[in-house]
Amino acid sequence: MTAPVPAAAVSIEVVGRTDVGRRREHNEDAFLVADLSSPQTTQAVTEERERVVWPRRTVGERGALFMVADGMGGAAAGELASGMACAVILEEVRTQWAEATATDPDHFAQALRLATERANQRIHAHATSNPDTKGMGTTVTLAGLLGDTLYLCQVGDSRAYLVRRGLATQITKDQSLMQRLVDAGELTAEEAEVSERRNIILQALGPEARVKVDLTVQRVQRGDVLVVCSDGLSGQVRGPEIAQRLGAADTLEAGCDALIDRANATGGPDNITAIVVRLDGTGLPPTLAEVPRHQVYAGPAHDRATVPVDAAAVAAAVAAAEGAGDATVVPPTRVTARPSSSAAPTAAPASSKAPASSKAPASSAKPDAPKKKRAGASQAPSLAPSLTVFAILVLIFVALGILLS
Repeated sequence: MTAPVPAAAVSIEVVGRTDVGRRREHNEDAFLVADLSSPQTTQAVTEERERVVWPRRTVGERGALFMVADGMGGAAAGELASGMACAVILEEVRTQWAEATATDPDHFAQALRLATERANQRIHAHATSNPDTKGMGTTVTLAGLLGDTLYLCQVGDSRAYLVRRGLATQITKDQSLMQRLVDAGELTAEEAEVSERRNIILQALGPEARVKVDLTVQRVQRGDVLVVCSDGLSGQVRGPEIAQRLGAADTLEAGCDALIDRANATGGPDNITAIVVRLDGTGLPPTLAEVPRHQVYAGPAHDRATVPVDAAAVAAAVAAAEGAGDATVVPPTRVTARPSSSAAPTAAPASSKAPASSKAPASSAKPDAPKKKRAGASQAPSLAPSLTVFAILVLIFVALGILLS
């Protein structure tokens, strides 16, 4: 991980807007824009305040925060869940980061993750103790900017895109049934985009006591544009069109309005929320060789699982166990490691975001968990089950022969 650049050399221009859409009666989306170096410069936005515009400004040494939450569970419950997510996450990030003495990027990234987990706990506790809001939840896509790097926390299917040189790349991964099928090779991304089941999500803040936060990282360069949005936008306007409409607009605000207007023009079936951030300043590199992508945050090198394996010691242990006669299980070394990008997301109850007039959690259909295999514990398969089946089949054929004779 690169050392943080001086924050004073990075500037941002921000426009955020939320819209009820064409078919909903209430807006269950919320979004948050915050300068973490200035407690007074924070704007949490719900239906009552639908637009935020920040002219170009210098990012403070504590960075900035951009967040979209898409509530579900009915009008009152959905609005409450998304609003709570914004409030709790901001409160926790300020406590864990903005008011702390630590200044390293890893502390910032972990503060974002912890804040997201705390928001889940608070929303779940409220729903559990208040029957009228039982089952409420919200997605969250949270982007924290520190120096030349974005750190993103993802739960659900809201999205973040990075537009670079006219191309929009999704840098978050949906926690949805369709994404799981795409990852498994069962569907193409194009097929998933038009599937009737595309609104089924595997995680949200609130329905369960625990969530698995997808924490990712993305370095940025001068001129990059970050778009954080709810699926009311991404479900109607695809990545290439997002880049095209932002590029054709005279101002960032006009570009954001063009995205919202386009989503409404194609039907506006859901609430629509977008935050558009232009990144600039001498603190950002002019160009980067790396291509924007979904990249799981691994933290500093000393936090990674780098325990060496001594092949000779393992062989000796196996030989000793075989000589002892009895089966011996050697407990594996405990290593705390963050999941790699290839690891499957934790299976959580699916929440279905209804495409019509309301959002409500779906039935708790948990995907089957992968069977766990212990390394080095495989044994030759026993012949006993096979012989037993064979004997039963022989007896059946003999009985049939007697009856037919």
